[in-house]
Amino acid sequence: MRPLSGLGSFKVKLGVLVGVSVAVASALAWIGSRAGLSALLTIPVVIVIGLAVTQVLARGMTSPLREMTRAARAMARGDYGQRITTSSRDEVGQLAEAFTVMARDLEETDRMRRDLVANVSHELRTPVAALRGQLENLVDGVTEADPAALQVALTETERLSRLVDHLLDLSRLDAGVIRLDPELIELTPFLHEAADAAALRARARERDVRWMIDVRPADLTVHADPERIHQVIANLLDNAARHSPAGGRIRVDAAALEDGSGIWLEVRDEGPGIAREDRARVFERFQRGGGADSSGGTGLGLAIARWAVTLHGGTIDVRDDDAPAHRADGRSSVIHVTLPDTTQAPGPSPGTAADA
Repeated sequence: MRPLSGLGSFKVKLGVLVGVSVAVASALAWIGSRAGLSALLTIPVVIVIGLAVTQVLARGMTSPLREMTRAARAMARGDYGQRITTSSRDEVGQLAEAFTVMARDLEETDRMRRDLVANVSHELRTPVAALRGQLENLVDGVTEADPAALQVALTETERLSRLVDHLLDLSRLDAGVIRLDPELIELTPFLHEAADAAALRARARERDVRWMIDVRPADLTVHADPERIHQVIANLLDNAARHSPAGGRIRVDAAALEDGSGIWLEVRDEGPGIAREDRARVFERFQRGGGADSSGGTGLGLAIARWAVTLHGGTIDVRDDDAPAHRADGRSSVIHVTLPDTTQAPGPSPGTAADA
């Protein structure tokens, strides 16, 4: 029983507590006086009854504080699964609710930290083990130091370098220290240059794919940060190359938005596609179409692409694929990006880092 839990202010509760206690004590003293009882008997009785009334009324007023103290000590030991339950609507109750929200956020942050450490460790272990094995074979004379063997070592080193670059980008993202430097980009040469670089990386990974670029009109331009947009395109093209079959085609289309407010571009490949239920999740960190694969990706490319696009005030998502094989089961290999045409970059939104 918590008699004062319905009151919405701790001050009001204290006022009611003091007022009722004083009123009860005064009434008992008056009754004792009218009954002719000795003061030596009346005063102790009044005190005891007044304390009892105070205890009944105060029941539950400080229990959330005690629970929060216990929970804070548990959280200091690393236990973030603490929750505070209270029916109080006053400031203490609001504090308890805020504490529960904080505990839930800390628990989620701690889970993400553990997942990040585990994922980074896993991603680093694979190329490091491959590079170490190749170098040991070269040192022991098991493998000749020919261009093919050195190319294997170089490929694994480049994979490590990409992972480190991605992690650095994510750390800058979380710190909010990256600013945009927009300028006029001519999309036709820009996309061809990005595709040529992606083709070189694909050949280094022995991925035989073909590239098709269609920009309408050919002189289409957009105001954006070239470095960040190149990062977006490179990640999308690398992702498409990894999942394309041998001899597959990767198509890049770009055109102006109908209202003239910017441009859209799409990257599509002939790979297995992304399941409908995984379309939002692929843009999260260390996600690869909803699960692990053997394509050699880090699971960070699409997350960084979404961050860079959002930084420009644009959008990126997976659109329905009109290919018959994909249309039947809801899978899609079409990544759609929109970019507003503006000389003033909007900057990151408040929720950019939490969503990336």
